[in-house]
Amino acid sequence: MAIWIPDLKGRRGPKYLQIVDAMAEDIASGHLLPNAKLLPHREMAYQLGISANTTSRAYAEATRRALLRGEVGRGTFVRAPGAILENGEQGSLLRQENGPIDLSRNLPLPGFSEPHIRRILKKIAADARLPTLLDYQTDNDLAHHNEAARIWLSNCGIDAATDQIVMTMGGQHGLLCSLMSVLNAGDLLLTEALTYTPVRAIAERQGLNTAVVEMDECGIIPEAFEELCKRAKPKAFYLTPTLQAPTTLTLSAQRRMALAALAQQYNVVLIEDDVFGPLKIDRPPPVATFAPDHTIYVTSLSKSVAPGLRVGFLYAPSRLVPALRHAINLSVWMTPPMTLEIATRVINDGTAFKLAKQQRDAAAHRQTLARTVLKNVDYTSDPNGLHMWIRLPADWRADSFRAQCAKHGVLVTEGRSFAAPSETAPEAVRICLSHEVSELRLTKGLQVLASLHHQAPSTSVMEI
Repeated sequence: MAIWIPDLKGRRGPKYLQIVDAMAEDIASGHLLPNAKLLPHREMAYQLGISANTTSRAYAEATRRALLRGEVGRGTFVRAPGAILENGEQGSLLRQENGPIDLSRNLPLPGFSEPHIRRILKKIAADARLPTLLDYQTDNDLAHHNEAARIWLSNCGIDAATDQIVMTMGGQHGLLCSLMSVLNAGDLLLTEALTYTPVRAIAERQGLNTAVVEMDECGIIPEAFEELCKRAKPKAFYLTPTLQAPTTLTLSAQRRMALAALAQQYNVVLIEDDVFGPLKIDRPPPVATFAPDHTIYVTSLSKSVAPGLRVGFLYAPSRLVPALRHAINLSVWMTPPMTLEIATRVINDGTAFKLAKQQRDAAAHRQTLARTVLKNVDYTSDPNGLHMWIRLPADWRADSFRAQCAKHGVLVTEGRSFAAPSETAPEAVRICLSHEVSELRLTKGLQVLASLHHQAPSTSVMEI
């Protein structure tokens, strides 16, 4: 792996802070990967033509912001983003009963689905069709899976014909296949100014160019989208109109219709991420209903039914379906029939919709709890959402706030993780209310966050 050297061209301010800012941006963009080893202080100073004291100061500030970790006798390494533990290791996705309180993982509450999945697995084990589910399949072999997908899509507000449906291994796999099928290296992909981080990573791996569409307090600005359509000729636009991560915003029907009209006018494919859609039953119709010939609609069961049930459904124009199925074939060969069978049975017997309601009720309860604890904190949230967007006072930097939260045993995600370029990010953090099973731990974490929000940063750094 190439040794990282910060690009300081065009940067202003103290040199050591220029280094830290470059480091934070490259970590957020994925250019500087977790656990990457940095040059020693003196060698970095030699490469940059500056004093070793300056690089030492930069490394110290980056460590204070929880960007780096030092290991005695081994060197200095990039910390994993998100879940930062005291020993510098990345936290597990398992729901822990002790250790740091994790408000960084945007996952639904577990537990609701377990008895239902146990019941369904017993039925599948006794079914004569079990050998078929354990063999290779094509999209034409198990039509009842496709019919269950149509039922789920109908519940999401999408009236899909069977030849417009593609089944995937979850929503993120659906996004990967959508980008693979629509764009080629060098094409331009638009995203919201604050967006789902893995999409940018996928775009970079595929050699795509990216640009962002400005947002305001109501979400995507249609005029900004049109300006980019005229000037830059984008091929596709990835967006999350409902319970947007990280801002929690839901686009109005008026803006959805405006974006759909522009996509049709300028021949741009919209990739509509609606994995949170089933949590918000009063949302406007999907964008795909306004521009069905220019939209790939992505949904899944993971956020609203069962976190580990990695099944997603795509609705797309018939002309794009062959390319989407080819992308699935290239990435995983086939969506596992056994997992699809579980999903099909959960949908067909109505359990999926009951579980989605339980998630909605749990989200509403935890939002009420959070609003009580954070009553004097500046935030945006939605009663049906799993996360909140916390804006910080003027004297806080998001990376410093995240580091202080981690120091007090609470994990949050800073705004730079969602911004491209990262220097445009607001000083804000996203917190998630559903990863922690214990409400006592959640409440304690929120209390720590509220307390820090009202304090000045505990450590100031003198500029040189």
